[in-house]
Amino acid sequence: MPPVDKFLFDTNGYVVVKGVLTPEEVAAANAAVDSRVSQFEERHGVLRNSEDGTPLAGDGVTPRLDMGGILEWKDAPFRDILVHPKLIPYYRELVGDGYRLDHMPLLIAQDKGSEGFSLHGGPLTDDGSYNPGLQYRFMNGKMWNTMLAVSVQLTSSGPGDGGFCILKGSHKGNYALPHDIKVGNLHLEHLYQPCTEAGDVVLFSEATYHGTLAWNANFQRRVALIRLAPPTVAYGRAYTPEWPEAMLDGMTDAQQAVLAPPYANRLERPQVKEDGALKVQKRAPAKKDFDKSVFKTDFF
Repeated sequence: MPPVDKFLFDTNGYVVVKGVLTPEEVAAANAAVDSRVSQFEERHGVLRNSEDGTPLAGDGVTPRLDMGGILEWKDAPFRDILVHPKLIPYYRELVGDGYRLDHMPLLIAQDKGSEGFSLHGGPLTDDGSYNPGLQYRFMNGKMWNTMLAVSVQLTSSGPGDGGFCILKGSHKGNYALPHDIKVGNLHLEHLYQPCTEAGDVVLFSEATYHGTLAWNANFQRRVALIRLAPPTVAYGRAYTPEWPEAMLDGMTDAQQAVLAPPYANRLERPQVKEDGALKVQKRAPAKKDFDKSVFKTDFF
């Protein structure tokens, strides 16, 4: 991970990695979405992510669109994001060796006037209590994130277009997020919208308060959202009892390694290295034999 990006992530709680997907890959991803537009689910009523009458609510009618299943698609490059050579150094630095897929990946779209999303995430709960599930820490010369969001931009976002926004530096916050800031009623100038191009990837800590501005452009915004966690951390539970078979079908060994359930690296977890190869820390045969005698399983 470049030193400049380390500095920016530690300071701001996010970083933009430019040009991860090629124009051809972006085109393939959008074509795959176009062929499945009937699968979009609209967020209405209690499913809306913004508070009525606030600046993040858009026109109050146009919904956000969500679609799942993107890691099942073989006509789009979303599986490659799990082990992309440009991103592996960031994943290993920000989440650690043995990083794993946590949430089900999500395709998000916004048409003009679509609502945004009130600020969420953050290191504290609404009452100001410590939130262990979403944390950022810097210790012994290394950054640690309990949850890393990987937002793949399938369309560009220019000044004033809206879309993803972030409260810079809030991953280190010590006070609960005031409600009026959360919903966008106060201090909108502090909600920063990074300008991105199709093919860029925004990496941000879920400990950094983030949200979405109402969409103002005359084209549909599209992003694919993937969230990674350290090897022993689980927030989501879609992995249990197992990921969908269609998600695993045809994946490479490295891609499947990222889908392993949460357990420690020293228990022979496959770890994706810088070059995309897998490393497994083998346990002593005597210890495995002993565990099998005691627990009747290979691992405790």
